[in-house]
Amino acid sequence: MSTTLQKRQKSQIGDKERVRDFQRNLYRKAKREPSFRFYVLYDKIRLPHFLRTAYQRVKANGGAPGVDGVTFAEIEAYGIEKYLSEISMELKNESYCTSPVKRVYIPKANGKKRPLGIPTLKDRIVQMSCKLVIEPIYESDFEESSYGFRPKRSSKGAITEIRNNLKQGKTEVFDADISKYFDTIPHDKLLIVVAKRISDRKVIHLIKLWLKSPIHEDGKISGGKKNKVGTPQGGVISPLLANIYLHLLDTLVTNKDMFKRIGIKIIRYADDFILMCKQIPEDILEYIRGILDRMGLKLNTEKSRMINSKEESFNFLGFTFRYDRGQTDWRLMYWHIEPSMESQKKLRENMKVYFRKNRYKAMPEFSPGLNSILRGWMNYYHIPKVSYCRKTFNRMKWHLDVSLWNHYNKKSQKVSKLYRRYGFDGMVKKYGLIDPTKYIYQHKLVKA
Repeated sequence: MSTTLQKRQKSQIGDKERVRDFQRNLYRKAKREPSFRFYVLYDKIRLPHFLRTAYQRVKANGGAPGVDGVTFAEIEAYGIEKYLSEISMELKNESYCTSPVKRVYIPKANGKKRPLGIPTLKDRIVQMSCKLVIEPIYESDFEESSYGFRPKRSSKGAITEIRNNLKQGKTEVFDADISKYFDTIPHDKLLIVVAKRISDRKVIHLIKLWLKSPIHEDGKISGGKKNKVGTPQGGVISPLLANIYLHLLDTLVTNKDMFKRIGIKIIRYADDFILMCKQIPEDILEYIRGILDRMGLKLNTEKSRMINSKEESFNFLGFTFRYDRGQTDWRLMYWHIEPSMESQKKLRENMKVYFRKNRYKAMPEFSPGLNSILRGWMNYYHIPKVSYCRKTFNRMKWHLDVSLWNHYNKKSQKVSKLYRRYGFDGMVKKYGLIDPTKYIYQHKLVKA
């Protein structure tokens, strides 16, 4: 009787809630027993509610198809349940094999290109399901100093923590960047770290398959089983694996006496991290370099540098930190945290591309896309009581005003009269265009 009731209750619970309930229990178990190694996890990855939740998340993330060219529309036309049940059967029979990862390049701010690996949708779904299962275990171990690619944590927390450290007098900053981190993670050492918490050989084998996935670039296949380093930057599981490996560094800096004694703090976001203290001795930096060397990693000498933040500004995660005089009282000094000039330049470039691609659209159709660009940028950089964005948003309004004038001035006289009649404020009232200067005074997020 009770078993039937339990089954009925379970069937009434949605997939997301069942996944969250499992993750909650797993996290509690891992938190209570830090040395426990979990041994029965593989069968959870292929459960229907895990695969359905994984599919929904992968679809929400969007992205291009992999080397097989399969899209979400094709999967839905085929039948989602049928498609996921076939994946579940492959996992059950242990016949699942990974496909090559499609290599693409995206431009970086310094003019170079960043390599990305795009797995197929099938591989992304299985990776997401695996991530849903194993992530709570490692989340229970991760330090508070890690902010990148973690649930309920973001760059805003990292920026707030940096500000707090600066106000406490930790003004000497070592701004570090690991050179080609995702491309140089040693597979053997990473799998050893993963196995400290997971003893399920089938899960370890899955992770190994993804690490050894061949690379498809310009019609050629490279890598594969012979590949011993790197995890595709673009895969669903890659950020978690990257955090698992660098957790070693977080733990040493947070808990080792030589760091605690002089009050050194680490704030890390993926492969970017900074050390903060009143004074950072040279032997500490040598120790950090030695740790990374034993991990098979190297600091990027071009980007890594020591800074006295009271004398010069520094950038981190797109923000500029500067010790400067107050806006109302020049006798007082404050920590100013604002969007960096590079991030502002990138925003203007994105707006310019949008204006060029949508120059034939009428304003009712034009403003929603422009608003989405502005929303995402402002929601990222506006941190109440932490970042100071008023000047930046005023400049953004001026740039928008000029861009809209030029945009309509290139059109016919009849259309250009539209802008002269309404102006920027009229565009805001009539067509719902966002006014950046109003945003800063509201002190609330613009709905995305």
